[in-house]
Amino acid sequence: MLITKIDGHAEQVSYLICMMNYTRNITLSSVEGLTQPQLDSLLDSNSNTIGALLLHIAAIEYAYFVNTFEERELNEDEEIQWGPAIRLGGEARETIRGNDLNYYIQKLNDVRSNTLKRFKEVDDQWLHTIDEYYQGTPINRYFKWFHVFEDEINHRGQINIIKKMI
Repeated sequence: MLITKIDGHAEQVSYLICMMNYTRNITLSSVEGLTQPQLDSLLDSNSNTIGALLLHIAAIEYAYFVNTFEERELNEDEEIQWGPAIRLGGEARETIRGNDLNYYIQKLNDVRSNTLKRFKEVDDQWLHTIDEYYQGTPINRYFKWFHVFEDEINHRGQINIIKKMI
């Protein structure tokens, strides 16, 4: 439970990884033991399933990986693969179903593994690089990666509410 320097990583990158890892560990703890029917449960016709939210967490990290490390947007094949999970809603309700917990955990782990490999290759300057502007406000890579785990925390809250309701 320390936010500290990690061997082989730049200092600020290390801190970010510590926060991302803690967030992920709590998310995985929150879904431990859930069954496929629980992962596919809908509270109402407009809600998202726990499974869709887990895949959304992986998809957002993948999209930011592509955006920050490869400096591009998702290509057509990636959009087909990850688009429903990124957008959630009706499309996700129709297509993200029937998977067991191991499926979602594997997706989360695969994306995170690639992220951690690439974080070894960058320095703190890379993290502080301003990539774009939104309505005149600069956005750096540090903020983008903060958003990845901030979004996960938000959706973990939704997952916990759904768990209580089903």
